[in-house]
Amino acid sequence: MAVGVTQSSLASTAGCSQGFACRAVADTNRFDDLVLALKEALGPSSGLTSDDVDVDHLRRLMREYDSRPTEWSRFAMGDESRGYTRNLVDEGNGKSNLLVLVWTPGKGSPIHDHGNAHCLMKILRGNLTETRYAFPEDGAEGPMRVISERVHKENEVAYMADELGVHRVTNQGSDFAVSLHLYTPPNVARGGCHIFNAETGKKSHVKNCGYYSAYGKKL
Repeated sequence: MAVGVTQSSLASTAGCSQGFACRAVADTNRFDDLVLALKEALGPSSGLTSDDVDVDHLRRLMREYDSRPTEWSRFAMGDESRGYTRNLVDEGNGKSNLLVLVWTPGKGSPIHDHGNAHCLMKILRGNLTETRYAFPEDGAEGPMRVISERVHKENEVAYMADELGVHRVTNQGSDFAVSLHLYTPPNVARGGCHIFNAETGKKSHVKNCGYYSAYGKKL
Protein backbone atom coordinates (compact mmCIF):
# COMPACT_ATOMS: atom_id res chain seq x y z
CA MET A 1 0.00 0.00 0.00
CA ALA A 2 1.39 3.34 -0.99
CA VAL A 3 1.99 5.72 1.88
CA GLY A 4 0.55 9.25 1.74
CA VAL A 5 4.03 10.67 2.09
CA THR A 6 3.28 13.47 -0.32
CA GLN A 7 0.27 14.69 1.64
CA SER A 8 -0.50 14.98 5.35
CA SER A 9 2.57 13.11 6.61
CA LEU A 10 4.83 15.80 5.13
CA ALA A 11 2.57 18.82 5.30
CA SER A 12 3.70 19.94 8.72
CA THR A 13 7.24 20.42 7.48
CA ALA A 14 5.99 22.77 4.80
CA GLY A 15 3.82 24.84 7.12
CA CYS A 16 0.73 24.08 5.03
CA SER A 17 -2.65 23.72 6.67
CA GLN A 18 -4.10 21.92 3.64
CA GLY A 19 -1.25 19.60 2.72
CA PHE A 20 0.40 20.13 -0.63
CA ALA A 21 -2.57 21.83 -2.22
CA CYS A 22 -1.23 25.11 -0.87
CA ARG A 23 1.14 27.32 -2.84
CA ALA A 24 4.88 27.24 -2.35
CA VAL A 25 6.38 30.13 -0.45
CA ALA A 26 7.91 31.49 -3.63
CA ASP A 27 6.38 31.60 -7.10
CA THR A 28 9.47 29.96 -8.57
CA ASN A 29 9.90 26.26 -7.95
CA ARG A 30 13.57 26.08 -7.00
CA PHE A 31 13.54 22.29 -7.11
CA ASP A 32 12.70 22.44 -10.82
CA ASP A 33 15.49 24.99 -11.19
CA LEU A 34 17.89 22.55 -9.52
CA VAL A 35 16.87 19.73 -11.86
CA LEU A 36 17.57 21.97 -14.86
CA ALA A 37 20.87 23.23 -13.41
CA LEU A 38 22.12 19.67 -12.84
CA LYS A 39 21.21 18.72 -16.40
CA GLU A 40 23.00 21.77 -17.78
CA ALA A 41 26.06 21.11 -15.61
CA LEU A 42 26.38 17.66 -17.13
CA GLY A 43 26.07 19.04 -20.67
CA PRO A 44 29.85 18.94 -21.35
CA SER A 45 30.11 15.45 -19.84
CA SER A 46 30.40 12.51 -22.20
CA GLY A 47 27.87 10.60 -20.14
CA LEU A 48 29.83 7.42 -20.84
CA THR A 49 32.56 7.61 -18.22
CA SER A 50 32.86 9.40 -14.90
CA ASP A 51 36.26 11.00 -15.53
CA ASP A 52 35.08 14.37 -16.83
CA VAL A 53 32.36 15.08 -14.26
CA ASP A 54 32.85 18.16 -12.05
CA VAL A 55 31.70 16.66 -8.75
CA ASP A 56 32.39 19.81 -6.75
CA HIS A 57 30.10 21.85 -8.99
CA LEU A 58 27.31 19.27 -8.77
CA ARG A 59 27.69 19.13 -5.00
CA ARG A 60 27.53 22.93 -4.78
CA LEU A 61 24.32 23.06 -6.82
CA MET A 62 22.67 20.48 -4.58
CA ARG A 63 23.91 22.13 -1.40
CA GLU A 64 22.54 25.54 -2.41
CA TYR A 65 19.01 24.19 -2.73
CA ASP A 66 17.01 24.68 0.49
CA SER A 67 14.50 21.84 0.69
CA ARG A 68 10.81 22.77 0.39
CA PRO A 69 8.38 19.81 0.39
CA THR A 70 5.86 21.78 -1.67
CA GLU A 71 8.36 21.75 -4.53
CA TRP A 72 9.33 18.04 -4.67
CA SER A 73 6.34 16.31 -3.07
CA ARG A 74 4.90 15.12 -6.40
CA PHE A 75 7.87 12.78 -6.77
CA ALA A 76 7.95 11.51 -3.17
CA MET A 77 5.89 8.32 -3.37
CA GLY A 78 6.51 6.01 -0.44
CA ASP A 79 5.46 2.44 0.33
CA GLU A 80 5.60 1.18 3.91
CA SER A 81 5.95 -2.43 2.71
CA ARG A 82 9.35 -1.63 1.18
CA GLY A 83 12.61 -0.46 2.65
CA TYR A 84 12.57 2.47 0.27
CA THR A 85 11.19 3.54 -3.09
CA ARG A 86 13.06 4.85 -6.14
CA ASN A 87 11.18 7.63 -7.92
CA LEU A 88 12.60 8.89 -11.21
CA VAL A 89 12.73 12.67 -11.61
CA ASP A 90 14.97 13.18 -14.64
CA GLU A 91 17.32 11.23 -16.93
CA GLY A 92 19.64 14.13 -17.71
CA ASN A 93 19.65 13.68 -21.49
CA GLY A 94 20.96 10.15 -20.98
CA LYS A 95 23.92 11.29 -18.88
CA SER A 96 22.48 10.76 -15.40
CA ASN A 97 19.62 9.53 -13.29
CA LEU A 98 18.05 11.88 -10.77
CA LEU A 99 15.85 10.12 -8.22
CA VAL A 100 13.82 10.96 -5.15
CA LEU A 101 14.06 8.12 -2.63
CA VAL A 102 11.50 7.74 0.14
CA TRP A 103 12.77 5.76 3.14
CA THR A 104 10.44 3.77 5.38
CA PRO A 105 11.05 4.24 9.14
CA GLY A 106 13.37 1.60 10.56
CA LYS A 107 14.36 0.24 7.13
CA GLY A 108 16.99 0.88 4.48
CA SER A 109 19.02 -0.38 1.55
CA PRO A 110 21.24 -3.44 1.26
CA ILE A 111 25.00 -2.90 1.08
CA HIS A 112 25.68 -1.97 -2.53
CA ASP A 113 28.15 -0.53 -5.02
CA HIS A 114 27.52 2.17 -7.64
CA GLY A 115 28.61 0.66 -10.95
CA ASN A 116 31.67 2.92 -11.28
CA ALA A 117 29.52 6.04 -11.19
CA HIS A 118 29.34 9.16 -9.04
CA CYS A 119 26.55 9.25 -6.45
CA LEU A 120 25.46 12.47 -4.75
CA MET A 121 22.76 12.36 -2.08
CA LYS A 122 20.94 15.39 -0.67
CA ILE A 123 18.67 14.94 2.33
CA LEU A 124 15.31 16.57 1.60
CA ARG A 125 13.54 15.49 4.78
CA GLY A 126 14.61 13.82 8.02
CA ASN A 127 17.96 12.14 8.73
CA LEU A 128 19.64 9.15 7.06
CA THR A 129 22.43 6.98 8.43
CA GLU A 130 25.16 5.95 5.99
CA THR A 131 27.43 3.01 6.85
CA ARG A 132 30.46 2.52 4.62
CA TYR A 133 32.33 -0.75 4.19
CA ALA A 134 35.59 -1.75 2.55
CA PHE A 135 35.24 -3.81 -0.61
CA PRO A 136 35.72 -7.50 0.28
CA GLU A 137 39.04 -8.87 -0.94
CA ASP A 138 38.85 -11.36 -3.79
CA GLY A 139 38.42 -14.87 -2.47
CA ALA A 140 38.11 -13.76 1.12
CA GLU A 141 35.04 -14.68 3.16
CA GLY A 142 33.99 -13.17 6.47
CA PRO A 143 32.27 -10.15 8.03
CA MET A 144 32.68 -6.97 6.03
CA ARG A 145 34.83 -4.26 7.59
CA VAL A 146 33.05 -1.02 8.52
CA ILE A 147 34.99 2.07 7.44
CA SER A 148 32.70 4.74 8.85
CA GLU A 149 29.18 5.56 9.92
CA ARG A 150 27.59 8.99 9.73
CA VAL A 151 24.16 10.55 10.14
CA HIS A 152 23.32 12.95 7.30
CA LYS A 153 20.84 15.62 8.34
CA GLU A 154 18.25 17.56 6.36
CA ASN A 155 19.77 19.70 3.57
CA GLU A 156 23.20 18.07 3.84
CA VAL A 157 24.86 16.59 0.73
CA ALA A 158 26.89 13.38 0.74
CA TYR A 159 29.10 11.89 -1.99
CA MET A 160 29.89 8.25 -2.70
CA ALA A 161 31.84 6.35 -5.37
CA ASP A 162 33.25 2.85 -5.67
CA GLU A 163 36.80 3.96 -4.91
CA LEU A 164 35.51 4.95 -1.45
CA GLY A 165 34.03 1.51 -0.77
CA VAL A 166 30.45 0.30 -0.65
CA HIS A 167 27.65 1.45 1.62
CA ARG A 168 24.16 1.03 2.98
CA VAL A 169 21.71 3.77 3.89
CA THR A 170 19.09 3.40 6.62
CA ASN A 171 16.31 5.49 8.10
CA GLN A 172 16.60 5.06 11.85
CA GLY A 173 13.91 7.66 12.56
CA SER A 174 10.24 7.17 13.35
CA ASP A 175 8.90 8.91 10.24
CA PHE A 176 9.53 8.75 6.51
CA ALA A 177 12.74 10.36 5.25
CA VAL A 178 13.28 11.68 1.72
CA SER A 179 16.49 12.15 -0.26
CA LEU A 180 17.53 13.28 -3.73
CA HIS A 181 20.11 11.13 -5.55
CA LEU A 182 22.12 11.99 -8.65
CA TYR A 183 23.91 9.11 -10.39
CA THR A 184 26.25 9.94 -13.27
CA PRO A 185 26.89 8.20 -15.59
CA PRO A 186 23.65 6.17 -15.22
CA ASN A 187 25.55 2.88 -15.13
CA VAL A 188 23.30 1.23 -12.55
CA ALA A 189 20.18 2.00 -14.56
CA ARG A 190 21.83 0.43 -17.59
CA GLY A 191 23.63 -2.54 -16.07
CA GLY A 192 22.53 -2.97 -12.48
CA CYS A 193 24.73 -3.11 -9.38
CA HIS A 194 26.12 -5.54 -6.81
CA ILE A 195 24.75 -6.09 -3.32
CA PHE A 196 26.80 -7.61 -0.53
CA ASN A 197 26.20 -9.91 2.43
CA ALA A 198 27.51 -8.14 5.55
CA GLU A 199 28.38 -11.42 7.30
CA THR A 200 30.19 -13.20 4.46
CA GLY A 201 31.18 -10.45 2.02
CA LYS A 202 29.69 -12.42 -0.85
CA LYS A 203 28.22 -10.32 -3.62
CA SER A 204 25.38 -10.87 -6.05
CA HIS A 205 24.44 -8.93 -9.16
CA VAL A 206 21.12 -7.10 -9.39
CA LYS A 207 20.35 -6.66 -13.09
CA ASN A 208 17.50 -4.21 -12.84
CA CYS A 209 17.17 -1.51 -10.20
CA GLY A 210 13.67 -0.47 -11.15
CA TYR A 211 11.55 2.57 -10.32
CA TYR A 212 8.47 2.84 -8.13
CA SER A 213 7.34 5.90 -10.08
CA ALA A 214 8.57 8.01 -12.98
CA TYR A 215 7.99 11.73 -13.52
CA GLY A 216 5.39 11.84 -10.77
CA LYS A 217 3.37 8.82 -11.92
CA LYS A 218 3.35 5.46 -10.14
CA LEU A 219 4.45 2.57 -12.33
